Amino acid sequence: MRIIFSLLSLALLAACGDGGKKGPPGAAPGAGMPPPEVDVMTVAVTSATITQDLPGRLQAVRSAQVRARVEGVVEKRLFTEGTDVAAGTPLFRIDARTYQAQAASAAADLAAAQAVFARYRPLLEIKAVSQQEFDAAEARVKQAEAASAKARLDLENAVPPAPISGRIGRALVTEGALVGKGEATHLATIEQLDPIRVEFSQSYSDLLRLQQAVRSGKQKKADAAKVELVLEDGSLYPEKGRLQFTDLAVDPNSGAVLLRAEFPNPRRDLLPGTFVRIRFPQAQFDAAIRVPQRAVQGGAQGQFVMTVDAEGKVAPRPIKTSTMSGSDFIVDSGLKGGEQVIVNGLQKARPGAVVKPLPWTPGAPVMAAPPATGVKPSEEKK
Repeated sequence: MRIIFSLLSLALLAACGDGGKKGPPGAAPGAGMPPPEVDVMTVAVTSATITQDLPGRLQAVRSAQVRARVEGVVEKRLFTEGTDVAAGTPLFRIDARTYQAQAASAAADLAAAQAVFARYRPLLEIKAVSQQEFDAAEARVKQAEAASAKARLDLENAVPPAPISGRIGRALVTEGALVGKGEATHLATIEQLDPIRVEFSQSYSDLLRLQQAVRSGKQKKADAAKVELVLEDGSLYPEKGRLQFTDLAVDPNSGAVLLRAEFPNPRRDLLPGTFVRIRFPQAQFDAAIRVPQRAVQGGAQGQFVMTVDAEGKVAPRPIKTSTMSGSDFIVDSGLKGGEQVIVNGLQKARPGAVVKPLPWTPGAPVMAAPPATGVKPSEEKK
């Protein structure tokens, strides 16, 4: 009995000892969690192009309305709605029996007039007909030729063709509809979508400030011939556009100057009527510090970024930004180069915390949204 009691006591002591341990099996007592990982970029002084995102709307380069030029009943639609058509492709067939008869009658009148004229020519030489009769016969030939040409044209217009190459929209009339009675009925619209046009405007005051900065030598003029298109989701359209037109006058209502650019659109991804933003290059900096827009936070004391020192500790750094270069801020003060700025993982970066910095890859997905505006650089968000 005494032996059994001793064994039970040893088992209880062993159980109590195991319960006092923390952490996974095999872990040393007191072992902590590893520091959180954050993505950082090393600040460097590089050349940068100042850009401005300007709102614009996509438009077709060419747009043509297909209209009925003759009166009649639509017999058949000859195209598939929403497809690409080539110039000259037949689109509709209008009842042409009346125009076929008119063309045949006009051709017969022309043949008769030509026969009379041919018979009068040798008679004029022998004075068997007068010059007046000969001239009248020649005039009838010309009138018959004009009437025959019009009849043939009406017969051709009974099958309206595509005036330009492009993508045709929905048909605006159906089979059995009477068209062309008193007006040229709108049948369909064709739009040329490759390339596609964007019209946008720039504030004239911004343009003047840019010109003054370039003249003073603070900035260099950028190549504004090539522009970029920012889609609704914030991504960049893969094809770059070319500036085609700048208006010579300022709109008195908006104080802006109208500009126009064209973009390749081989896959028809861009459609007319869409609102987009045009990333317009304005000036060039030879030495500038750029940081991604999502790395910059705002608080009561102004803008700041989170930096990581050599020991892995996080510290806020107040900065001042002036303008944009693509999706990056241009930093005027606060950074000199060589600092490690946190881009992803800001929700894990608290002042004084230790983190594990990893190189940031541009274009990588955002791990989480940065803290909301209103956090002071010197305070940790509660």
